[in-house]
Amino acid sequence: MTHAVVNEEELLIRRAQKADQRAFEQLYRRYVGKVYGLCLRMTCNPAEAEDCAQEAFIQAWTKLGNFRGDSGFGTWIHKVAVNAVLGRMRKSRREQDRIRAVAEDMDGPPSVGDSGGMRDLEQAMNELPSGARHVFVLTTVYGYSHEEAGDMLGIAVGTSKAQLHRAKRLLAQQLGTAGAA
Repeated sequence: MTHAVVNEEELLIRRAQKADQRAFEQLYRRYVGKVYGLCLRMTCNPAEAEDCAQEAFIQAWTKLGNFRGDSGFGTWIHKVAVNAVLGRMRKSRREQDRIRAVAEDMDGPPSVGDSGGMRDLEQAMNELPSGARHVFVLTTVYGYSHEEAGDMLGIAVGTSKAQLHRAKRLLAQQLGTAGAA
């Protein structure tokens, strides 16, 4: 981000921390797509992802006073979103049913320009065990370090690394590229 954009965002954050709803709405508009995308990749279910993204922004509004700026706002809101997803998943005992339902819904015709490879990867990601999928999404898709992913997920760095290795191995098996892992 450019210096001007960072300063504008800092100003929006400060205003939102003083209960300025318009400022928070601007932050929401900047980050809702990214937060929804993260939630979707973690839940594998569009409706669940919408609920989790909404919950993340509700939590962000109520906890905005705790934001100290130690990390970027985007990183902070991602952590809030991860916590919303994990909290929702802890409440739900039917995670595997949701994953299967999403995978079945994806069996439609490929979209224009889709060779099938990206859909295959998305479907394979959806079938990963939740721990491996969460680490894979945070580290590989979003580029967080193992330390950051571990902090967001409440796991040790070594566990994050092991889960990523597991995810890559399982993806290679599912995609028929066993030698690629």
